[in-house]
Amino acid sequence: MTDSKFDPRGTAADPASADGPQAASPLRLFDSHCHVFREEFEGDFEATLTRATQAGVDGMIVVGTTPETSGVAIELAARHEGLHGTAGLHPHEAAAYSEATRDKIRALAERADCVAVGETGLDWFKEWAPRESQMASFRWHLSLARELDKPVIIHSREAHEDTLALVHEYPGVRGVMHCFVMGEEEMQPYLDAGLYISFSGIVTFKGSRGNQAAARACPSNRLLVETDAPFLAPVPHRGQRNEPAFCADTLRFVADLRGEEPVHLGRTTAANTRELFGLTD
Repeated sequence: MTDSKFDPRGTAADPASADGPQAASPLRLFDSHCHVFREEFEGDFEATLTRATQAGVDGMIVVGTTPETSGVAIELAARHEGLHGTAGLHPHEAAAYSEATRDKIRALAERADCVAVGETGLDWFKEWAPRESQMASFRWHLSLARELDKPVIIHSREAHEDTLALVHEYPGVRGVMHCFVMGEEEMQPYLDAGLYISFSGIVTFKGSRGNQAAARACPSNRLLVETDAPFLAPVPHRGQRNEPAFCADTLRFVADLRGEEPVHLGRTTAANTRELFGLTD
């Protein structure tokens, strides 16, 4: 992940300004993880929010990945109803982990309108930052989340054993395994640690059999859905820029896997998201 962004802080979503009538959706759901501050949304940010509303998306967690984007995410959320910002340093950016970076993230995370610490975690697949920096950054985020009693948003790619080991170092920490791509066996110890599990568009991919099994087995009170927009668009949008409206496609797919009505599962996952992040809207 690169730190590419535009500055949407001067814009405000106006659903009435979108072209054409707004189609009503029976779904009510929550995108538990997106990055709509990125430059991919420059030029149609307001339309993106409108499409999300039309698809039934009532809220979004806008996840920061650096001190700068975390500040933008939180300010963006302050200007748009239903959006909620977080503060953290993505593992891809962990080479920048330093006392100065910690101070900036802490100052943002301590704000009442910052709903979570992260995105943080470990990525041994791309390894864009040294492992030691990623480990140190992840430990600090876990400690900060527990200290502030805020949930932590965890990224883990090809790093299951190390991720779990660090989670176990901080018992009682609350949070979510974002964009969970592993299987049922790997999921269980995160559930045992008290974490929520969030499924992205990857679960809709034809080759994601293990991840689909995890989505079927995940307890309903720990299940979230997300886009990780602009990345990882679900089928039938695979290959396109992802956006929060597409969360509905992932939700419907997971509901079908579980033999549940999408409307019911949408409400369940939205309630789970609000509970985890301490939201009332």
